[in-house]
Amino acid sequence: MKPIVLFLCVHNAGRSQMAAGWMRRLAGDRIEVRSGGSAPAGEINPSAVAVMAEEGIDITTQQPTKWTDDEVRAADVVVTMGCGDTCPVFPGKRYLDWELTDPAGLPIEDVRPIRDDIRARVERLIEDLE
Repeated sequence: MKPIVLFLCVHNAGRSQMAAGWMRRLAGDRIEVRSGGSAPAGEINPSAVAVMAEEGIDITTQQPTKWTDDEVRAADVVVTMGCGDTCPVFPGKRYLDWELTDPAGLPIEDVRPIRDDIRARVERLIEDLE
Protein backbone atom coordinates (compact mmCIF):
# COMPACT_ATOMS: atom_id res chain seq x y z
CA MET A 1 0.00 0.00 0.00
CA LYS A 2 1.20 3.49 -0.72
CA PRO A 3 1.50 5.89 2.20
CA ILE A 4 -1.03 8.68 2.72
CA VAL A 5 0.33 12.12 3.57
CA LEU A 6 -2.06 14.78 4.85
CA PHE A 7 -1.01 18.46 4.86
CA LEU A 8 -2.93 20.67 7.30
CA CYS A 9 -3.01 24.43 7.83
CA VAL A 10 -5.65 26.91 8.92
CA HIS A 11 -7.10 28.07 5.60
CA ASN A 12 -5.89 25.27 3.28
CA ALA A 13 -5.22 28.02 0.78
CA GLY A 14 -1.44 28.50 0.72
CA ARG A 15 1.12 26.39 2.56
CA SER A 16 -0.77 23.09 2.56
CA GLN A 17 -1.82 23.52 -1.07
CA MET A 18 1.76 24.24 -2.16
CA ALA A 19 3.01 21.23 -0.20
CA ALA A 20 0.36 18.99 -1.75
CA GLY A 21 1.26 20.32 -5.21
CA TRP A 22 4.94 19.59 -4.67
CA MET A 23 4.22 16.12 -3.27
CA ARG A 24 2.02 15.23 -6.23
CA ARG A 25 4.69 16.44 -8.67
CA LEU A 26 7.71 14.90 -6.97
CA ALA A 27 6.23 11.61 -5.71
CA GLY A 28 3.80 10.95 -8.54
CA ASP A 29 1.46 8.11 -7.71
CA ARG A 30 3.83 6.57 -5.13
CA ILE A 31 2.24 8.59 -2.31
CA GLU A 32 -1.40 9.51 -1.81
CA VAL A 33 -1.68 13.22 -1.07
CA ARG A 34 -4.44 15.03 0.81
CA SER A 35 -4.78 18.47 2.39
CA GLY A 36 -7.22 20.33 4.60
CA GLY A 37 -7.76 23.27 6.90
CA SER A 38 -9.40 24.10 10.21
CA ALA A 39 -11.13 27.18 8.75
CA PRO A 40 -10.91 26.82 4.95
CA ALA A 41 -10.71 29.97 2.85
CA GLY A 42 -13.04 30.61 -0.05
CA GLU A 43 -10.26 30.19 -2.60
CA ILE A 44 -6.60 29.33 -2.94
CA ASN A 45 -4.19 32.19 -2.31
CA PRO A 46 -3.47 33.83 -5.72
CA SER A 47 0.21 34.32 -4.83
CA ALA A 48 0.54 30.60 -4.03
CA VAL A 49 -1.07 29.78 -7.37
CA ALA A 50 1.30 32.15 -9.18
CA VAL A 51 4.54 30.89 -7.60
CA MET A 52 3.59 27.27 -8.15
CA ALA A 53 2.74 28.05 -11.79
CA GLU A 54 6.29 29.40 -12.14
CA GLU A 55 7.43 25.84 -11.38
CA GLY A 56 4.94 24.32 -13.82
CA ILE A 57 2.58 23.12 -11.09
CA ASP A 58 -1.09 23.99 -11.50
CA ILE A 59 -2.97 24.12 -8.19
CA THR A 60 -5.93 26.09 -9.57
CA THR A 61 -8.14 22.99 -9.62
CA GLN A 62 -7.72 22.43 -5.87
CA GLN A 63 -10.27 23.80 -3.41
CA PRO A 64 -9.72 24.66 0.25
CA THR A 65 -11.52 22.03 2.32
CA LYS A 66 -12.04 21.27 5.98
CA TRP A 67 -10.25 18.18 7.20
CA THR A 68 -12.25 15.36 8.74
CA ASP A 69 -11.26 13.12 11.61
CA ASP A 70 -11.55 10.15 9.24
CA GLU A 71 -8.95 11.71 6.89
CA VAL A 72 -6.56 12.25 9.78
CA ARG A 73 -7.07 8.69 11.03
CA ALA A 74 -6.44 7.32 7.51
CA ALA A 75 -3.19 9.26 7.05
CA ASP A 76 0.19 7.70 7.69
CA VAL A 77 1.88 11.09 8.03
CA VAL A 78 0.18 14.32 9.14
CA VAL A 79 2.10 17.50 8.38
CA THR A 80 0.83 20.54 10.27
CA MET A 81 1.65 24.10 9.25
CA GLY A 82 0.65 26.74 11.72
CA CYS A 83 -2.72 25.42 12.86
CA GLY A 84 -1.56 25.09 16.46
CA ASP A 85 -4.05 23.63 18.90
CA THR A 86 -6.73 23.25 16.24
CA CYS A 87 -4.75 20.52 14.47
CA PRO A 88 -6.15 17.11 15.38
CA VAL A 89 -3.88 14.65 17.16
CA PHE A 90 -4.59 10.92 17.18
CA PRO A 91 -2.36 8.32 18.83
CA GLY A 92 -0.19 6.22 16.56
CA LYS A 93 0.12 8.77 13.75
CA ARG A 94 3.38 10.27 12.61
CA TYR A 95 3.20 14.05 12.99
CA LEU A 96 5.52 16.67 11.56
CA ASP A 97 5.07 20.35 12.40
CA TRP A 98 6.53 22.59 9.73
CA GLU A 99 6.95 26.17 10.94
CA LEU A 100 6.40 28.19 7.79
CA THR A 101 5.40 31.80 7.23
CA ASP A 102 1.78 32.13 6.16
CA PRO A 103 1.80 33.51 2.59
CA ALA A 104 -1.61 35.18 3.02
CA GLY A 105 -1.39 38.80 1.93
CA LEU A 106 2.28 38.57 0.93
CA PRO A 107 3.54 39.71 -2.47
CA ILE A 108 4.83 37.05 -4.85
CA GLU A 109 8.49 37.87 -4.18
CA ASP A 110 7.93 37.00 -0.49
CA VAL A 111 6.03 33.79 -1.31
CA ARG A 112 8.79 32.32 -3.51
CA PRO A 113 11.13 31.53 -0.56
CA ILE A 114 8.20 29.84 1.23
CA ARG A 115 7.51 27.75 -1.89
CA ASP A 116 11.18 26.76 -2.11
CA ASP A 117 11.35 25.87 1.58
CA ILE A 118 8.26 23.69 1.20
CA ARG A 119 9.81 21.92 -1.80
CA ALA A 120 12.94 21.07 0.18
CA ARG A 121 10.87 19.73 3.08
CA VAL A 122 8.68 17.67 0.73
CA GLU A 123 11.79 16.21 -0.94
CA ARG A 124 13.14 15.13 2.47
CA LEU A 125 9.77 13.63 3.43
CA ILE A 126 9.60 11.63 0.20
CA GLU A 127 13.11 10.28 0.82
CA ASP A 128 12.06 9.37 4.34
CA LEU A 129 8.97 7.51 3.16
CA GLU A 130 10.77 5.56 0.46
